[in-house]
Amino acid sequence: MKYDVIVIGSGPGGYVAAIRASQLGKKVAVVEKSEIGGVCLNWGCIPTKALLKSAQVFNYMKHAADYGIMLDSAPKPDFQAVVKRSRDVADGMSKGVQFLFKKNKIDLVAGFGSLLGNNKVKVASSDNQVQELEADHIILATGARSRQLPSMPIDGKKIIGYREAMVLPSMPKSMVVVGSGAIGSEFAFFYNSMGVDVTLVEYMPNILPIEDEEVSKQLERSFKKAKMKVMTGSTVEKVDTSGELCKVTIKTKKGEEIVEAEIVLSAVGVATNLDDLGLDEAGVQYEHGKVVVDEYYRTNIPGVYAIGDIVHGPALAHVASHEGITCVEAFCGLHPEPVDYGNIPSCTYTNPEVASVGLTEKQAIEKGYEIKVGKFPFSASGKASAGGNKEGFVKVIFDARYGEWLGCHMIGDNVTEMIAEAVAARKLETTGHEIIKTVHPHPTMSEAIMEAAADAYGEVIHL
Repeated sequence: MKYDVIVIGSGPGGYVAAIRASQLGKKVAVVEKSEIGGVCLNWGCIPTKALLKSAQVFNYMKHAADYGIMLDSAPKPDFQAVVKRSRDVADGMSKGVQFLFKKNKIDLVAGFGSLLGNNKVKVASSDNQVQELEADHIILATGARSRQLPSMPIDGKKIIGYREAMVLPSMPKSMVVVGSGAIGSEFAFFYNSMGVDVTLVEYMPNILPIEDEEVSKQLERSFKKAKMKVMTGSTVEKVDTSGELCKVTIKTKKGEEIVEAEIVLSAVGVATNLDDLGLDEAGVQYEHGKVVVDEYYRTNIPGVYAIGDIVHGPALAHVASHEGITCVEAFCGLHPEPVDYGNIPSCTYTNPEVASVGLTEKQAIEKGYEIKVGKFPFSASGKASAGGNKEGFVKVIFDARYGEWLGCHMIGDNVTEMIAEAVAARKLETTGHEIIKTVHPHPTMSEAIMEAAADAYGEVIHL
């Protein structure tokens, strides 16, 4: 079968690229060996947010009296019902993508796709049937999987990855989460909220190590307030799974410590899915587990492209989607602007939430900027007070010379819904004074952005 475009992988990079190609008049096929929608829709972004919403509702119920609501009995989670809701949400989203494929006349080919060279793709189905497809443009969008450490190989039962963490048959009494990036921190928050005794272990000095240091320290305080044990600057040396409980040997600044838990969750990052993809056979260049591409995601082989987690850049769903659109529009002759990796928002859906874009204060200083820093705590926000959660703040960083908005860092309720203001403003080269003069509605959490900008210039009103 001959197509204009073949996309291998149906995650948020692959399916978005396929739809955009179809919109531009191309005949498109998507090759997928598993669930439609990839990890994001089925085992990542969407189902985890469903779990986290259940945790948030449970937390509200536990504090119902704070809002003047009396419950007849103490609330308790139905863990299997929580998991089922998460899976139902994921299934609904996957079916939604299938509908979009039909709407856009995209062929879905079930099986494992690999490159054959000469613009051809081999698809091996689960029943060992093999077919060859051909296209002028082949986009690799195969994503990533849980990375494993030699000290704690995943067995799927006592040492688990993110997939198993979403569908455990029963709620454990205790868990050690290794790695405090977005995945680790979100699962640590979820299970802690459900009543599990959680220990969070991080190799770096701070949890969420890529975030601004003040934000990381605030989240650590919030986690500890919720009775979570947080161990930073620590390394898991080994895990003994021979007994009823896992014995986790952790090297800390003060020496070795053994923590016992029913489950160990490995959340130490992801590994790209390049195995058996036919890169060597097709001559596609890759290094350090990433396919080498240019700003329009072209590989060294004409007609072969790569997007998403398998290329250099942040392993985020929204990044993969924009890469897919940029890639397709480029080979369709639309001359799109390359993705600006300096203006990519990052979100972590814990409680409090974390969101950021641009440079941290430390990075701005290291780059030689003279900066103005503004900060507005949600303890001074009327909306946060009314909402009952005043933890967190908004922190903004401006170039003192030209007013360029260098970075924005937030921690608090619903900040993942607020960060797009900073992303859009930075895209439009908005200055600090323009943010101050932009009327923000009252009362809202987003007022804190304006107040933080005003604080940077000594004009803050409510602090």
